[in-house]
Amino acid sequence: MKPIETQETVRNLVLQVFETNGRLSDAGNALVKPLGLTTAWWQVLGALGYSSVPLPVAHIARNMGLTRQAVQRVTDLLVTQGFVRLEPNPHHRRAKLVVLTSAGHAVLKQAETAVRPLDQRILARIGEQRLAIAMEVLREMSAVLDETFGLAAHAGEPHHHNEE
Repeated sequence: MKPIETQETVRNLVLQVFETNGRLSDAGNALVKPLGLTTAWWQVLGALGYSSVPLPVAHIARNMGLTRQAVQRVTDLLVTQGFVRLEPNPHHRRAKLVVLTSAGHAVLKQAETAVRPLDQRILARIGEQRLAIAMEVLREMSAVLDETFGLAAHAGEPHHHNEE
């Protein structure tokens, strides 16, 4: 493959990721709107739900590829809704830990139930092996971005890094 064709392949993949991200966001909004959520709220709840430890806003933002300011706005709204609470962080005085409440756990479970039929359709169409390959490709792209631009706290570390 010639260099220009290779570059076009990367460009086409990036454009497809952007398009798919937009569609995922729209689908997420449609799926969780009946629960009183938005995709952005669901992303933050999910980041907390899949983490083994409470996380500060900056870590949620880094893990989800979002800005700290956007995650802070969502977190503030989630606090007012009673889905999360803020707790002292023993590792950082000012960066409070965001913790799911029982209501947050419940609404996250409802969101996951709402998306299950879509997940099953995607799995049936694409297959587990191809999805695993796609995830690895996206992880590698993220690693290149992190290494090139220092986007993660420590270049080259995965976005799911949870320590302070």
